[in-house]
Amino acid sequence: MEENQNNLIAENSTSDEHFNGASSLSSLTLFLDRVGEVILSLNSIGLSWEPADSQNDQDKTSCIRRENHAESTALIEFSDVYAAELADWGSVRQLTKCCFMHQDSEMYLFVVHAMQRSKTKESLWNLVEYTFGHRDQLVCQTLVKKIKLYLAKQIGRPKSLLVFVNPKSGKGNGQNIWRTVAPIFSRAKVRAQVTVTERAGHAFDLVSSMTNRQLISYDGIVAVGGDGLFNEILNGLLTSRFKTKFPPVPPDFMASPGDDPSASVLDPREINAGTYNPNEDQFPLLPTSRHSESRSPSFRTQDGECSTAVEDDVEFSFPHEWFRFGLIPAGSTDAIVICTTGARDPITSALHIVLGKRICLDIAQVVKWKATMNSDIEPSVHYTASFVGYGFYGDVITESEKYRWMGPKRYDFAGTKVFLRHRSYEAEISYLDINSKKSDPDSNDDNLNGGRKSCQGLKRKSEKIICRANCEVCNTPFSGKMKSKWLRSRGRFLSVGAAVISCRNERAPDGLVADAHLADGLLHLILIRNCSHALYLWHLTNLAKKGGTPLDFKFVEHYKTPAFAFTSLGKEGVWNLDGEILRAHKLSAQVFRGLISLFANGPEV
Repeated sequence: MEENQNNLIAENSTSDEHFNGASSLSSLTLFLDRVGEVILSLNSIGLSWEPADSQNDQDKTSCIRRENHAESTALIEFSDVYAAELADWGSVRQLTKCCFMHQDSEMYLFVVHAMQRSKTKESLWNLVEYTFGHRDQLVCQTLVKKIKLYLAKQIGRPKSLLVFVNPKSGKGNGQNIWRTVAPIFSRAKVRAQVTVTERAGHAFDLVSSMTNRQLISYDGIVAVGGDGLFNEILNGLLTSRFKTKFPPVPPDFMASPGDDPSASVLDPREINAGTYNPNEDQFPLLPTSRHSESRSPSFRTQDGECSTAVEDDVEFSFPHEWFRFGLIPAGSTDAIVICTTGARDPITSALHIVLGKRICLDIAQVVKWKATMNSDIEPSVHYTASFVGYGFYGDVITESEKYRWMGPKRYDFAGTKVFLRHRSYEAEISYLDINSKKSDPDSNDDNLNGGRKSCQGLKRKSEKIICRANCEVCNTPFSGKMKSKWLRSRGRFLSVGAAVISCRNERAPDGLVADAHLADGLLHLILIRNCSHALYLWHLTNLAKKGGTPLDFKFVEHYKTPAFAFTSLGKEGVWNLDGEILRAHKLSAQVFRGLISLFANGPEV
C-alpha cells in the first residue's frame, strides 16, 4: 500500500509517460464499483481504466466475460466530466469471473460525475457516476485533487449563474424541475442565484433594471420554464442595452394606401435597401467579429428616441465575449431548447450548462409601428429567438386566452376552432432579397417588384442542410457585399410567419422549416396564401409528421431574408410573438446574426 502511494506521488511529479498518445500523470490499481479491480490512468485528456486481470485472464469459457461490461473498460474525457468528490468510507461491489456472483469490500471511496450520450435516443445526455475505491485515503484525496485541477482548466465553464424559475410554465412543474437539476449545479460548484417569478414580466423587470456591473458578475442567465420565459429575459437584457437602428423598410412603407410615399417619417438613409453588407452594425456577425468590441453609445429605445446605454461605468457589448443564456425546459412546447440541444430534457440541458457548451443564436428585432390603421406611428421594439406569426397564428393565441384554465391543451382546442373558421387576411409583405442570382445588378436597389416567385407553380425540391452541432453553415462568416432589393408579395393569406430557427417541437418534429439554422443571419418568411380547407389540412398534416414537406405546396411561399416589412390591408392585425399577443397593423423585422450565445452544443446525430 505504501508502495502504491509513493508511486502515485512520484508519478504526479513526472511526465512524458504515455497513454493513448497523451502524457500520463498517474497510473495505479484501484477498485471500481460493479466492475472490480482496475488499472486507472490519469492524464490531461481524461481518465481511463481497464480490468487489472484483463491480460492474464485466459478463461474463454466463462458465462459472460468481463470485457462485455460497458463500464469494465473505458476512456472518459474531462470535457464530459463535471465533478469529482470524496465519498468517505464505504463498500465497493466486485464482480467475479462468473458475473452471477459478487463480493463487497470496504474501503475509501471517491466519485467521478460525468455525462454519457444515450445509445437509444438522439441528443439525449444521461448522468453517470463512477465510484472508485482504495484502502488508502490519501490516494483517493490526491486523485480527486488532480481531477479537480484538470476540470478547472476546462474553458468556458460557468461559476455563477442568475436563475429564473417560472412556477406556472407548462404543467406547472417549473420548481420541481429545478429541484431535480439543482444537485448537478451544486456538484459542479456553480453558484446559482435563484428567483421564482411571481407574475408575468417579473424576470423582464429584474433583468432590465440591473446595472451592467451587476449583470456581468454572473457568467449567464438560466431560464427554467418555456420559450416565453426565455424571451422575456432576452427582451429584458436587450431592450435597455442593445444599440442599433430600426429595421430597414421599403421607401413607401410608412404611407397608407393613397398617401404620398414622400410623407415617410423615416430618414431615407435608414430605410433604403441598396447594397447589403452583413458586416455593418445592423447585421452583427459571430462573437469573433468586431462586434464584440464596444460601439457608439447612442441607440434607439422602445419609444423611438435616441438614448444612451444603462448608466453604468461598465460596457455590455453584443455579441458578448463570454456571457451566455441557458434554458432548462419546463414549458408547453420548448422549441428553443429542442433546436439548440436536440432534446427536450432538463438533465441534458443542465449538463450542457455546467459543461460550458457554447453556440451562437440569431435574434430578430420586431418593430410594431402602428397598432391599427388609424393609430399614430408609435414604434415599440421587441426581440425574439424563435418565431413571430400573423393570421392563423395570431388567431390561435387570441382564442387560447379564453381557455387558460385548460393548460397547454388550450392551444390544441383553440387551433381546431381557428382551423374550422378558416379565415384569411389581406396584407402586403415586402422582403429584402439578397440572392444575387435573382437580383438584377443593373436595377434600382430600392425597386419594389410586384408578383410572386415560382412557388405558385410546381415546386422543385432541393437538398436540405440540417443544422447540427459544429454546423459549417453557422460557423462560416459572410464575406464582402451583396446586391439587394425589395420584393413584394400581396394578397389574401391564411398566415404569415417569420421563423428565426426551425422551431422544432413535439407537434412538428422537423419544425416549421427543417433546414433553418441557428446562426446564419437569415429569417425564414413563410406565407400561406388562401386555399381550400382540404389543402390547408394537407399542409398542416405534413407539418406534423417526421419527414413531411409542408413547404412544397403551390400556395406556400418561402423566402430567406435578413429583413421584411408587413402592412395589413384591413383595419388591424394580431400577431403571435412567442406566445404573446402583439397588435400591429404595420410591422417590420430584421435578424441579427449570432447576437447572443447559449449554453448548448447544437443537436447531435
